[in-house]
Order: sequence, then structure tokens, then C-alpha cells
Amino acid sequence: MSLLPALPSHAADIDNVRLWSAPDHSRLVFDLSDPAEASVFTLDNPDRLVIDLDDSRMQADTSRLDLDGSAISSLRTGVRDGSGLRVVLDLERKVEPRHFTLPPNDQYGHRLVVDLEYPGESAVENPIDPIEAMIREQEIAAGRASVDDGRTPEVEADPAAALQQAQPHPKRDIIIAIDPGHGGEDPGAIGPGGTREKDVVMDISRRLQSLVDGTEGFRAVMIRDGDYYVGLRQRTQIAREQKADFFVSIHADAFTSPRPQGSSVYALSQRGATSETAQWLAESENRADLIGGVDGNLSLRDKDEVLRGVLLDLTMTATLNDSLSIGGQVLDQLGQVNRLHKSRVEQAGFRVLTSPDIPSLLIEAGFISNPDEERRLNDSGHQRKLAEAIMAGLDEHFQRNPPPASLLAWQRDQGRGGGSNEYRIQPGDTLSEIASRHQVSLSQLKQANNINGDVIRVGQVLQIPRS
Repeated sequence: MSLLPALPSHAADIDNVRLWSAPDHSRLVFDLSDPAEASVFTLDNPDRLVIDLDDSRMQADTSRLDLDGSAISSLRTGVRDGSGLRVVLDLERKVEPRHFTLPPNDQYGHRLVVDLEYPGESAVENPIDPIEAMIREQEIAAGRASVDDGRTPEVEADPAAALQQAQPHPKRDIIIAIDPGHGGEDPGAIGPGGTREKDVVMDISRRLQSLVDGTEGFRAVMIRDGDYYVGLRQRTQIAREQKADFFVSIHADAFTSPRPQGSSVYALSQRGATSETAQWLAESENRADLIGGVDGNLSLRDKDEVLRGVLLDLTMTATLNDSLSIGGQVLDQLGQVNRLHKSRVEQAGFRVLTSPDIPSLLIEAGFISNPDEERRLNDSGHQRKLAEAIMAGLDEHFQRNPPPASLLAWQRDQGRGGGSNEYRIQPGDTLSEIASRHQVSLSQLKQANNINGDVIRVGQVLQIPRS
């Protein structure tokens, strides 16, 4: 019996090291010539992170690594056990490390990814308290429902006590979550001139952010505010944590042929794509998490099967209807500044649109694979027009359908919303003053709202009869 000689093992060369800094984490990526086993652990006093790789060699120049904005103050390397490699990160703060390896794909070879997550940090600036926001929203919605369903408003026995207990209208901003697609080690599609999708969609998103923040009653939340990767599922989680009223993901389309061009608007499809193009595109965008190394699947497996169905049916139907309504208005506006690839809102299974409680759209600003459209996508004037079109569609929808606790809803109740016939009672109001202000008789006002006495509540919504 003969013994086969052992196959020689290949040392893994680290050809490049890349660092991406985000508000709530840093991501360190080692590009490897071959797969390598890694061990990652932290050390205290001072805070350090140690990365040990078996049978590996550092070939990259780590002195050129830009550490600004990360938790890393310095990076050192050395030989370990003769053939291994040790990388030591000196840290400026406590981190929770997570690491994984990725096999080669169309854009990269073997990779070791090390995420340094910052405990307690938010992914966005000035995070909203979700509990407080939800409670206030429900209070306002409940107050409106008591009038909208025709029930007689309650009469308070003690008007002074009612005024003392009532909360003023929140007049909150409508939160628009803006999601620039891709980012970090995921460049997205690359045009024939070398334009990276992640760059142009960030430019458009920043212009949209400026327009949203500059519009009374609106506030923008950037899901990605720099060149780093955010998992597809995390994008919707951030929007939900920030109590977003709407989620818009900005992308630039691509196809195997350079001929297709034009903008497209997509909403989620519960039964799959509405066209072969939509299905192909959804699969392409959903593969982003394979590049980023994140499992983006949304699972309700821990819920009862019947409950899963009821929850998803109730929430997704309403949310999808809103998404399609907003999508139609955005598409009309985009059609005024750019050619449309599709004349209606398409539906596809984009994972980034799977939040059941937030109306969401994915906008393909144009085909980056088309040379002419690639040039336009790089033009600042065209980017501005695209952002203005998106904002115009959003503003048109929310002027007509403002969330109950929003400033726009309050303005509508005050008669500043384009001919509204509703008024929300403010501290110090009386029925006679409200009737006089709206030029209707006191008896007409009482009859329209089924009020028998003179007691009203702060926050109560009155229907103003048209004279």
C-alpha cells in the first residue's frame, strides 16, 4: 500500500485591507488570496481587538488605511506562531466584534469581514423616541376617530380639568427615510464610463434630503449617510426605529444591454414581480446582501401560522395601497424631468421594501448601463431635477393625506390645508368663537357635530359646515 503525499498548503496573502466607518459600527474587510481561518477577540486596559489568521501573510500597506471616523486609533501586525498573522487594533471605545468569511463573487475574491459594533449607538443622528412618538400618534388618531365615525363627543363635567389634562397637538414633522442604495464594499452597478451606482444615488439622496428638510412639516432621515454598507433588513429596521412615515430607496438601474433607459418606480409585490424585467431587477438588488455578507431574510416563524397571515394581510394591504398611491404621484413627477422606462408603478419582491407598516418605494433614477443616461446621472442639474420630482410627489400625497399628529394635519384642521372643513380645538377656544371665526352660526356648528351643550375638549376635531 502506498501513501499519497500530502498536498502543500497555500498561505493566504492579504492583498488589501479596506475600512468603512458608519455611525454605529466600523467594518474592516481583508481581501485574501485564499481562504483562511480567523480568531477574533478583545483585550482590556487598554481596549484592543486581536485578529489572528492561520497560515497568512500581510502583503497590503496598512499605513495608508484611513482610520478617521472609526473606533480604531492604530493598526499593528506581526507574525504569529511562525506562519500565522496577528493584527492588533488599538481602540478608542468599547466595541462588540462580529466576523465572518465570504467566498469569491463577481466583484471580490475571498474575504474576511470584521464588524466593530458600537453598543448603544444609533445608526442615525438625533434618533426619535419611538415609544413616545407612537403613543402621541395613537392619541391623536383616537381623537380623530371619535369624530369621523359619527359618535357624539364626550361632554366633560369639569371643563377646567379637561383643559389641564389635554395635551397640545404635537405638530410633528413627517419623517421621510431616504435610503441611498448599496454603499461601502458594494458599489452597485457600474456604468460603461466607470460610474458607480453607490456614488450617484448618494448625490441624489443628499439633494432629496436637503429638499425634505427645507420643506415645512417634513424631516429627512438618511439610512446611509456615508460610504458604508447597511444590510437590507437593517435599512427597514432603521426606518421603523425612527418612526418613518415613508421609506424611499434610491437606485440606478442596469441591464445587460446598453439600450434600455428611463426612470422606474417600484412597490412591493406580494405575489411576485409584475414583469420579467421587474423580477430580474429584484433578484439583482436582493443579491446586495450576498456582497455585504448579511442575511437579509425577514422571518415570522416564531408566530402562530394563522396570526402571521392575519397580521401580514391587515398591514401589508394598507401599506401597499399607500405605496402604490405615492408611487403614482412620484412617477408622474419623474415623467416631467426624465424619460420613463415604465409608464406605471411596477411591483417586485425587493427585500428592502418588505416593511409591513411603512409605505415604501424603490426608485430607479435611470439606467447607469446606458452611456447617455450615465452622463445625465452624473450631472448635478439632472440630479437636482430628479430629487425635486421625488419631493413634489411626496408633498402632493402628504398634503392630501397627512398623518394625524403631523404639522400638516394641524394646518389642515386650522383651515390652512386647501379648503379643509375640519378644526381641531385649541386651549382657550369656545364654540361661539370658533363659529364666528369660520363664519357659521353657533347652531349650525353644534348640529354638524351632534353637540347639545357648550362643553368641548382640547384636541377634539370639529366638522365646520360649509356656508
